Amino acid sequence: MARPLSVERAEVSAYTVPTDAPEADGTFTWTETTMVLVRIWADGQVGTGWTYGSVATATLIRQTLAPMLIGRPVTDIGRIWPDLRIALRNIGYPGIGSMAVSATDCALWDLKARVLGLPLHRLLGAVRDAVPIYGSGGFTSYDDEQLAAQLAGWVHDDHLTRVKIKIGEAWGTDQDRDLARVRQARDGVGDQGELYVDAIAGYTVAQAVRMSYALDTLDVTWFEEPVSSDDLAGLRRVREGCQADVTAGEYGYSLDYFARMAEAGAVDCLQVDATRCGGISELLRITPLAAAHHLDISGHCAPYQHLAVLAAVPNLRHLEWFHDHVRIEQLFFDGADPPRDSALHPPESVGNGLTWRPDAASPFQVF
Repeated sequence: MARPLSVERAEVSAYTVPTDAPEADGTFTWTETTMVLVRIWADGQVGTGWTYGSVATATLIRQTLAPMLIGRPVTDIGRIWPDLRIALRNIGYPGIGSMAVSATDCALWDLKARVLGLPLHRLLGAVRDAVPIYGSGGFTSYDDEQLAAQLAGWVHDDHLTRVKIKIGEAWGTDQDRDLARVRQARDGVGDQGELYVDAIAGYTVAQAVRMSYALDTLDVTWFEEPVSSDDLAGLRRVREGCQADVTAGEYGYSLDYFARMAEAGAVDCLQVDATRCGGISELLRITPLAAAHHLDISGHCAPYQHLAVLAAVPNLRHLEWFHDHVRIEQLFFDGADPPRDSALHPPESVGNGLTWRPDAASPFQVF
């Protein structure tokens, strides 16, 4: 019997890209976004995975995780993944630790598919050939003209039928402007489009409940993180008081987090981020957990990292077409094709179908 192919080399790098304009949501402002990229080699093939976060994530991968991969069989992800997690036991798994494992795990899955000569979504057991997306941005730092331009780009240029804007400005202290922007977005997307809002935990529970009444009149159908995702009782109270689907989960770093959220009846849809939760391996465990609670999954950001695995999720709602990450991924990768018919379509080429462009990325390298 031939010996299985083994990992020969693993490298990590990081790239910081300025935003195209100052950006803010209800609780945070930023002017740049950092991608941490993992590349793993075996038999002339290279697998690629990434996350978005601190450069410290890259340091953790280089010092702790990457050396563990050398010599491990490429196809043994089910054995490698628990070892990556246990290696962080005394360092700290949630947060940066989970993001480090996520990027590494996604690279391993891409490498496995390439070594086997399969598209990644086929290896994972695709159940669809298109992944629905929604436009996401609408930052509170945008003026009316910037918001109108972004909405027009999504609706008229990209033909998206679902869009999301940020509200909860300045920790919920400017609800009049929040509602004015929601009205503008409703006008921009039209009566037939779906309108979503994201407060990024900017409101108190009472504020969110009151705000939900106004959002109902504007036919908002998705109210994301109206209060902190750690306040499960508060999320449930908001959910019980509004017509829109209440959702959260993007800051989930483990299966247990999603189990608690689902069991609390706190949300109508679980947001999951493969670049944070533990990678493709953990997302594939979260999916049946959600299904057991009759919940859909929505992919959070990093659209081209999520595309293959979400094509294999039966209980999928949609994927976030997030402005910052779209800019970076389309710049850094060949094969990051634009959406068609309000969806992304996983390519039939091997792996995730992407080819890294070092010429485009190198000006932004910080690690």
